Amino acid sequence: MAWYSKYLTVYNRPFQDVPLDTVKEVRERIMAMQSNQPVVSLVVIAYNEATRLAACLWSLSNIATSYPIEILGINNNSADETEQVFKAFGVKCITEKKQSPGFARQCGIHSASGKYHFFLDADTMYPPQYVNLMMGKLTKPGVACVSSFWSFYPDDRHSKFSLTLFEFIRDAFLYFQHFNRPELCVRGMVFAFNTDYLHDIKIRTDIRRGEDGSLALELKQYGKIAFLYHRKARVMTGYGTLNEESMWQSLVKRIKIQSRALPGFFFKKNRYEDSEENLIH
Repeated sequence: MAWYSKYLTVYNRPFQDVPLDTVKEVRERIMAMQSNQPVVSLVVIAYNEATRLAACLWSLSNIATSYPIEILGINNNSADETEQVFKAFGVKCITEKKQSPGFARQCGIHSASGKYHFFLDADTMYPPQYVNLMMGKLTKPGVACVSSFWSFYPDDRHSKFSLTLFEFIRDAFLYFQHFNRPELCVRGMVFAFNTDYLHDIKIRTDIRRGEDGSLALELKQYGKIAFLYHRKARVMTGYGTLNEESMWQSLVKRIKIQSRALPGFFFKKNRYEDSEENLIH
């Protein structure tokens, strides 16, 4: 059985459907894990994620690590029960009323205490060795931040074969892209960094998306953007926009998009222009 199978039993379900015994067990584990002097901060941002957050927190309750950790929740002005779900599992929840991942990430950075900060997303499930494996990279000399890879869970609409093919092509593109433009390979749900470097850096709050890659780009001045390819660090997440199209449509669409980006493989870049539609005015 896959490590994430039990979490799928509550994924995309109303919080009221989560068994009370599960809530109690997860709450007790999370509260026992919380340290008053954390080295690692696991910060979950959520916007209207009440139906997926329970699976995320359940997975975090099974993180196996010797590092002192804290788990924080950032409710990005949700209109559903996201805040109540955080509290039901004993996770400190802070509400950020300004809307955007950038504002939510910024709130998390200001609220966390750990030297090492992990960006986590509420619709994502994390394997038990995730923290240890990420920290194994992050604590190496010359490394400023680390990003990992992710998979989608198989369901009735997405077969394991089609997902494997899709992810193989996507991961191959990201692998070759990371040599010269590693910041473009970073995703917020699988991103961790050393907060010592944030004194002169601020996460961008003026864009709708891309705050993770922009932060990684800034962190490059302090060290390497490292990538973790270990299968035991690969998280499982939902489909997002993939739900609106078939896997074949998604594959063809991304091949077209990524083929246009191929020339960028050969050139490093230290500045990117934002499209008007991505700017928050």
